[in-house]
Amino acid sequence: MRVVFDTSVLVAAARSRDGASFALVASIPSERFQICLSVGLYSEWQDVLTRPEHLPPGQTAEDALRFLRFLASQARLQDIFFLWRPFLSDPDDDMILELAFAAGCRYIVTHNTNDFRGCEQLGTEAITPRDFLAIVTKPFTP
Repeated sequence: MRVVFDTSVLVAAARSRDGASFALVASIPSERFQICLSVGLYSEWQDVLTRPEHLPPGQTAEDALRFLRFLASQARLQDIFFLWRPFLSDPDDDMILELAFAAGCRYIVTHNTNDFRGCEQLGTEAITPRDFLAIVTKPFTP
């Protein structure tokens, strides 16, 4: 299943090894899901995760970039040939919704589900990392 990880998930994973965000990020690559990525989202990840306040203790911006390159190597790169802005209240969130739609993602994993109200109209659901972790760790039943 294809999904998009909002930047908030990576920030939470960088700040704490406890919680669903870290568990999801640490499970990449996964047989249960594949993250999708656009150039715009990757640029946002780089900008946000290299800020000093988001770096784990003892880590540098270069460490963060190395990790992001790993995530990008595991992601499905998606071109986006259309823009529907404004659809959501934040243009950065519109970028994520456009990626999810173009890549056929069922979920946008985010800590800010309220920011994605209305995305269901395009066949995508905004879901918290905890709820998504419950989905991907549920035993498979045929």
